[in-house]
Amino acid sequence: MSKPFGLVIHGGAGVILRANLTPEMQAKYNASLTLARDTGYAILENGGTSLDAVVAAIKVLEDDPLFNAGKGAVLNANGMCELDSAIMDGKTLSAGAVAGIKHIKNPITLARDVMEKSPHVFLVGEGAEIFAKQLGYSFVDNTYFQTELRKKQLERAKQLEVEKKTSASASLHEKAGFVTVPDGYFIQTSHYGTVGCVALDKAGNLAAGTSTGGMTNKKYGRVGDSPLIGAGTYASNATCAVSATGWGEYFIRVVLARDIAAQMEYKDTPLTQAAQNSLNKVAQLGGDGGLIAIDHNGNITMPFNSPGMYRGYRLSDGRNGIAIFEQ
Repeated sequence: MSKPFGLVIHGGAGVILRANLTPEMQAKYNASLTLARDTGYAILENGGTSLDAVVAAIKVLEDDPLFNAGKGAVLNANGMCELDSAIMDGKTLSAGAVAGIKHIKNPITLARDVMEKSPHVFLVGEGAEIFAKQLGYSFVDNTYFQTELRKKQLERAKQLEVEKKTSASASLHEKAGFVTVPDGYFIQTSHYGTVGCVALDKAGNLAAGTSTGGMTNKKYGRVGDSPLIGAGTYASNATCAVSATGWGEYFIRVVLARDIAAQMEYKDTPLTQAAQNSLNKVAQLGGDGGLIAIDHNGNITMPFNSPGMYRGYRLSDGRNGIAIFEQ
């Protein structure tokens, strides 16, 4: 009997309301998720590595303006796109991550190069881009990533920020300028929309990758959970591969991805239960979002506690699917 293989992808979790998603838009999301999923799966099916599959799937989503990663990323308070990404190899526990980059078309590829071509795990901002230049990367103008929808989201976020700052009841979080209240279609992805992939290849090796534009109207060089190894991204052949999406500040505090693997490693907790336990910790702190995970036996889970999560999966036993809301 051949070993199981397969992958799971996500395009973000958050305030995805059926009322805000037209049939035409839903069809576009489904098509993009399917393309990303099948692009990664084809690599696995042909004997490729889980790392190659993760990068290929994420690049499809980074290139699609529907998602908050690469082209179509949300804008920070200065009207710029700042991109974060990470990847981890479950076989060796090697990892690479970048944050605050503004001119690299596919951040996931640079994260992998940090892992494989530098002695470091995490490079940020100008330093990460100097490293990219040394490797011969082509740079794009920041306007490449920007879309009219994201500009409107930022405009509305700033309006809400002013309104909240003048309210005596505004929380410290709100006064800091981070929009937390859903405000229709333009604000529904204010701190959601990360993309990610987890994969198990025919050799039994796991990998995880995540890429994001972060949070609309983010300030002060804010970095979320996505590029933080153990928080939004983690992979170990001994346990599982995880990519998270949601309100990063909470996922960081729970160290969600490693928390799932630790339960499996130390307590033999099954993947699905471990993932739900960790997501429950996020909820208890007041955060929301979701995650995708696959273990070394090919079991998968895709829990979320937000209204929806763009997700898809395809496994060697024939099971596959694309979904946005609860089934």
